[in-house]
Amino acid sequence: MNVKSSFFERNRDPIRVPHDEREASLVLKDHLLSLLPSSLDKQIVVVCIGTDRLTGDSLGPLVGTKLKEKGLSSFHIYGTLEEPIHAVNLKETLKEIYKVHHNPFVIGIDACLGKMKSVGMVTMGGGPVKPGAGVNKDLPPVGNMYITGIVNVSGFMEFFVLQNTRLFLVMKMADLIAECIYEASEDPSRKKQSRSIFLNLRKSTQ
Repeated sequence: MNVKSSFFERNRDPIRVPHDEREASLVLKDHLLSLLPSSLDKQIVVVCIGTDRLTGDSLGPLVGTKLKEKGLSSFHIYGTLEEPIHAVNLKETLKEIYKVHHNPFVIGIDACLGKMKSVGMVTMGGGPVKPGAGVNKDLPPVGNMYITGIVNVSGFMEFFVLQNTRLFLVMKMADLIAECIYEASEDPSRKKQSRSIFLNLRKSTQ
């Protein structure tokens, strides 16, 4: 859980989109495609951080679960409701990820708290997300880029706020984030490039 949105590394032009904006999914998908590596040889790993023990902190594992349900196979998903990634196992999970995947491009997904006017916004940008930064937890930064959802208001009794966050809002934001990731993975430009790489490899082996 990244409690304060000011802890993001805000390089590479982050964007912030209301979850209920009509074109939110398209805007986020296009920005995600602009941040993804151009080479399809690089493995994409999605790390969904959070726990279902706190409603507000369940955004990450909800996204991971929804991506699994969509049958996303071109990206590697870590962190679901069944197998959440949280403060206790984050460091170990990251070690395993970098052991299994050679030099992957990692998308870090987490919930955060922010200003009242920002609640319901999805933020996306380059650089890592820092889980636990707002509650003084010494956790490693995650990702070559981040996607976060501002689920409630920060500044006072954060854990109580997380416990009393509306599940409806978290579910809506999780739907949006999962949809934009899935649509980006299925985008014709990536499919066309993938087919071109496959044909070139096939020719080189003939």
